[in-house]
Amino acid sequence: MAGMGMLGLVAYIQYQASQGAAYAVDLFGKAKDAASGAATGVFEGAGGIFGQIGKGWDKTKEDVGGIKVEMPQWMRDIYEGKTQREEGGSGGSGGPNEPKQAGGGAVGAGAATAGAFALGSDGEEDDRTPTEAARDDQMMLLTRKMIEIRSLLQTIGQSESLTLPSIVVVGSQSSGKSSVLEAIVGHEFLPKGSNMVTRRPIELTLVNTPKAQAEYGEFLALGFGKITDFSQIQKTLTDLNLAVPETDCVSDDPIQLRIYSPNVPDLSLIDLPGYIQVEAFDQPTELKAKIQDLCDKYIQPPNVILAISAADVDLANSTALRASRRVDPRGERTIGVVTKMDLVDPIRGAQILADRNYPLRLGYVGVVCKVPRETKSVFSRGSANITSLITKNESAYFSAHPETYGPDSQVTVGTSNLRKKLMHVLEATMSASLATTSEAIHQELAEATYEFKVQYNERSLSAESYLAESLDAFKHSFRAFSDTFGRKEVRDIVKQELDQQVLNLLAQRYWNRPVENLRPVDQLAEGPQEHIENLPKADPENPLWHLKLDASTSTLTKLGIGRLATSITAQALQESVQNLVQGSTFSSHPFAIQAITQASTNILRDLSYDTSDELEICVKPYKYRVEVSQDEWRRGRDNITEVLKSELKDCDVATKAVEDQLGGKRRAKDVLSFIDRVRKGEVILDGNTDAGAGGFSAALLSKGREALFLRDRSDILRLRLAAVKSRQCSNPANKYHCPEVFLDAVADKLTSTADLFLDAELLSKFYYQFPRMLEQQFRNLDEGTVQRFAREDPKIRRHLDVVKRKELLEHVLKEMEGLRELEKREVRRSGRGQVEEVGRKRKGWGLF
Repeated sequence: MAGMGMLGLVAYIQYQASQGAAYAVDLFGKAKDAASGAATGVFEGAGGIFGQIGKGWDKTKEDVGGIKVEMPQWMRDIYEGKTQREEGGSGGSGGPNEPKQAGGGAVGAGAATAGAFALGSDGEEDDRTPTEAARDDQMMLLTRKMIEIRSLLQTIGQSESLTLPSIVVVGSQSSGKSSVLEAIVGHEFLPKGSNMVTRRPIELTLVNTPKAQAEYGEFLALGFGKITDFSQIQKTLTDLNLAVPETDCVSDDPIQLRIYSPNVPDLSLIDLPGYIQVEAFDQPTELKAKIQDLCDKYIQPPNVILAISAADVDLANSTALRASRRVDPRGERTIGVVTKMDLVDPIRGAQILADRNYPLRLGYVGVVCKVPRETKSVFSRGSANITSLITKNESAYFSAHPETYGPDSQVTVGTSNLRKKLMHVLEATMSASLATTSEAIHQELAEATYEFKVQYNERSLSAESYLAESLDAFKHSFRAFSDTFGRKEVRDIVKQELDQQVLNLLAQRYWNRPVENLRPVDQLAEGPQEHIENLPKADPENPLWHLKLDASTSTLTKLGIGRLATSITAQALQESVQNLVQGSTFSSHPFAIQAITQASTNILRDLSYDTSDELEICVKPYKYRVEVSQDEWRRGRDNITEVLKSELKDCDVATKAVEDQLGGKRRAKDVLSFIDRVRKGEVILDGNTDAGAGGFSAALLSKGREALFLRDRSDILRLRLAAVKSRQCSNPANKYHCPEVFLDAVADKLTSTADLFLDAELLSKFYYQFPRMLEQQFRNLDEGTVQRFAREDPKIRRHLDVVKRKELLEHVLKEMEGLRELEKREVRRSGRGQVEEVGRKRKGWGLF
């Protein structure tokens, strides 16, 4: 009674667990040997209680006499398992005393295909012979190699001759198409919704991984990495499909998804949008035709068609079969799948599977691809595998009708049998396509090799080597530039800028100002022009001229030479780098231009902060006192002479441009004559002159004032050129009479200090850091970025495509040769196995 009570408690717990989570069902339903092993671990401590219970049960049956009493099935399984272990010996699992079972070889040889075919799940046992299991394993290996070759061919190009077949799944929206695919995969991962959700083809590649501990999916084109949560895969597929505009509803841009699992066979499947009969009010009227055209594109030879039809719909009305017969009228590459077999009478279901009105050479398979509702309601499965649940549910249904769905019924039912058929059909179809595909590959390889030899002189190229060569060439050109851009060039740049600053100071404090309005000169404040004309004869002790020169010198020395000289030198370096980029192979690569520009900008910005501050400290003594030697005065005199000549030339050019705008030299002369009379007081203007005066428009008068300013500037420049060349300006003691020479000498002193410091602190550090930063940036790029960089240049992209195509074709041919060797070994092995089988039979009969 105690033993019976314990068993009753265990049975209750087992019953509750069987109604619970999918992982529990899967754990208790793997295989008979797993179940017996689990029972051993749970009840081993009970000693011989099961034997005693068995004896008591037998005695009870004897005592009852004629009444038929049978042990419950769950108790018989436990009791028989215990008895077999006791009879087999005391050795543990895998130990030396473990009995050798007849089916042990099949389990070892077919480990890979057992999970892929859902063998060993609840409701179905792996009853294959060792030969069959080994053959299935070999077949899976061949299929896997072919799928790998197919993936390689997809990367080569879109040529139809360079493709191996896939299994294309078609069916109406209510036929159970998604359920079939999810039953094959073992997870709910396809998008679902009340409206049309599947809008793009889903190229699904299943990869069997026997030794993997986890199941996961990958969207190779998106780069998301491994996704172990299949609900996340479902969400991603939903988002990708719903991204198609509602005005289009369907798109022929496929979604590539790979699923890795020890519980899936190696298959290449393509899921397409379901056929519809009538468009909804919010769908385009051409949607039905669009879906049909999309499906017709994929169900062309040599693809295998998996036509999904519901059992409660007459095959004559099956949209999938009707579409397949258009492209496969003889039914040679179509597999019929009849879903929802539990919705029709078993006899009617068997008649559908054995239908002769719509014959298919590959036959029909009946399935019930749904998860029991009670399992859904009790626990949440999450990402648990649903293969065992579906297999158990199917087995329970089909086993309940052995006369129609049994082994002698000659109909194929069950998801596990569908998996087997798909594997065998895909392997056979791919094998049949290998010969023609191999010929096409040889032809493509010959064309690629010819182009590689003629157009590119057999020069091998990769994105990495192209980047390295481009970087080395740019660094070489930068090194050559650094040898030509040094202190002298920095001096020229800084001195030219300071010369312009000297001209600005002279214009502000000594020369004329722009004529802003038409008013007599005597009504204006006394202008500086009168002073500059009287400067050669002025009193050297006049405080006005002392003040002007001292203020100009202070302004020049306190201008911020550090910031000014550093910024213009950095700008010159930046422009030089840009010119080097434009003259290099990087010129056609926006990514490289941006990276190089950013690198140089960052380095120069960081160096400029410290350099400008330190340079200001170096020129600080000149802010208080500047002494000019005779030699420095002479150089300043020569330089300012050239600067004034250049300025005079620029004024003449500008004057000519203004005269052209005024309508010619004569017209300009008339306008200037009128303005001169007004300034002398000969013409009195009444009122506002904004609308014009003297018969000239306001625009002409404005241009006239500009021409007047340029004329006066030219006169002053000629005057000062004559003064600088005079004997008076040959002596530094006359600096107040020759402010141009003195300011230029000061600018030269500042320039000498600046170029020396910039050469040491800015140029040398930039020349050292810049190529090293480029090396670091470009050498650490990931493979995808390197590929994008190389393909920015159309010529390089074409070269890389030819090289890659040639290498991939050679690799595919090598893989196909290896595949042929595998097939040959399989043929030889099968032949030897048949001979050995015949020998064993003959030997057995001989013994009798």
